Amino acid sequence: MSSFRATVENMSKIMDDMGITELDLERQFLFGIYRKHIHLSKQQAVATTVSVASEQKKETQQAIAGHVLKSPMVGVVYLSQEPKAKPFVKIGDVVNAGDTVALVEAMKTFNPIKADIGGTVKEILIKDGSAVEFDTPIMVIEEVL
Repeated sequence: MSSFRATVENMSKIMDDMGITELDLERQFLFGIYRKHIHLSKQQAVATTVSVASEQKKETQQAIAGHVLKSPMVGVVYLSQEPKAKPFVKIGDVVNAGDTVALVEAMKTFNPIKADIGGTVKEILIKDGSAVEFDTPIMVIEEVL
């Protein structure tokens, strides 16, 4: 088992050195073929991204008063249900807490991003089809009092 762990650690280092984040493995056995898709995500890289996102969030909050809705995961964000469809929301729309405002595709699964407060959409901070990291600001919602 320690040999396997050492192999994985070596592969991880090589992938990191080469900037590779995904790997497809295939191994042939007597009774078939084992295939595995691996997505490598380093904690350190995420921490750097979160720092950048935090700085962007501070700048956004200074520029526009309101609540910043952030991505809860890494993926690709979509502002409508399908290409060329009407967007979930646009600037000036009033949303209720729980309304779907975007989708994030992660591992071929579309995850709804819901407004966590009710209010008016003041700014959309990302473009449709953009890659997002955890905690990336997506939009600013001004809470209705």
